[in-house]
Amino acid sequence: MKTCQSFYIGGAWTEPAAGATVMEVLNPATEQVSGTVALGGPEDAQRAVVAAHAAFDGFSRTPLNERLELLAAVCALFEKRMDEVADAITEEMGAPLAALSKPAQAFMGLAHFKTALEAAREYPFERTRGTTRILREPVGVCAMITPWNWPINQIACKVAPALATGCTMVLKPSEFAPYSAWIFAEILHEAGVPAGVFNMFYGDGAVVGPVLASHPLVDMVSLTGSTRAGASVSHNAADSIKRVSLELGGKSANIICESADLTKAVTHGVRSMMSNTGQSCNAPSRMYVPASRLDEAEKIAAQVCARLVVGDPRGDRTGVGPIANQRQYERVQRLIQAGIEEGASLLCGGPGRPEGLERGFFAKPTVFSRATDGMTIMREEIFGPVLTIRPYEDIEEAIRSANDSLYGLSGYVYAGTVDEARAVAKRLRTGMVHLNGASIDLAAPFGGYKQSGIGREWGEVGFEEFLETKSVYGSEPAA
Repeated sequence: MKTCQSFYIGGAWTEPAAGATVMEVLNPATEQVSGTVALGGPEDAQRAVVAAHAAFDGFSRTPLNERLELLAAVCALFEKRMDEVADAITEEMGAPLAALSKPAQAFMGLAHFKTALEAAREYPFERTRGTTRILREPVGVCAMITPWNWPINQIACKVAPALATGCTMVLKPSEFAPYSAWIFAEILHEAGVPAGVFNMFYGDGAVVGPVLASHPLVDMVSLTGSTRAGASVSHNAADSIKRVSLELGGKSANIICESADLTKAVTHGVRSMMSNTGQSCNAPSRMYVPASRLDEAEKIAAQVCARLVVGDPRGDRTGVGPIANQRQYERVQRLIQAGIEEGASLLCGGPGRPEGLERGFFAKPTVFSRATDGMTIMREEIFGPVLTIRPYEDIEEAIRSANDSLYGLSGYVYAGTVDEARAVAKRLRTGMVHLNGASIDLAAPFGGYKQSGIGREWGEVGFEEFLETKSVYGSEPAA
């Protein structure tokens, strides 16, 4: 049993304020209680913000070389505890240990710190333009609210640039994934992050999120979560005119062109969708295939889906683990049923658990086909192992349908040539596009259009969210 009933505030582990409740944390693979987490309230948020505010003046003026040393120390300690972080992620949200938790989930935390370290070495914090010096200075106290689906990835991609740029912060990680966040706080403490620079407390986002977003001492809020949560943060931050950075939902289209290698494209699309049990905001959940090749695509998709190994996330062969929590599991089941009721063709999967799994929040990897644009499964983010195939007559129809979405986080294009894929990508209203199976680039901007968010994370561009710009006129001698 793990206990996460203390908060890291002001450089020390402290007890929650009176009135904090304790929530049981369930292992999603077994539905057994694996530990407990304390849920703080407004008083805990206040203490954390005050600590971050008190630390800002000193930390914001630290020389860059000291911040670089701090980032390097975090990298070294994180690497030593990588196995422990991966194990915690598997325990708390069910990502398969061998296939995902260590090589991807935990790895991304370290990778973001290494990327930030390299970017900080070259970043132009000061530059001149004629007689003016332009300074990029830390924005201030940053409130960070992160979800459960990629817990360390989403913590690290906020904390690393904040440390690199000289900000102080308050982290409110998901109460559904508390263990990896606890280890993360221990790493930062051991690395020597000054007291008050990094603060962390657990709480219900609906209760403490508005407190953080509206707090007068908070200068910036960075949230990764649902579009509804993003709207709440924006409303609560509006009165104090603070900066808001939002990475929200997605319903990414995967356009497979007539010229593509269909077997390769469909196989990659199905596997990408089912990775992390479909619980990725940039998952390619809408697959577009030429109508003339639909029968062939359906056969390939069903075969790939049938070969996926669903089960114990600690099993060596497991590729798909459980849904991370019961609330999300029930939502996925409702949406699978909606797909059936609205008339989509069910190629594989469907409601309920996979055969042989009687406990745990396991969902069947599911593929629907012959969907139309108005269907719920084409419009709502399911956030589970559910892929929807939609046939198209010509590429204009595919692009038009792909863009007909409230979301615009990511996109995928498969074509016979990169030039053809690039031409389609330029017309997609999304913040990112993967061409012919290309993977992510940690140094490139991550974020979306429309209701998928505001701002960008990752790499050098991710620093921009944590920096203000100051023009100092007459600072330089005239030529």
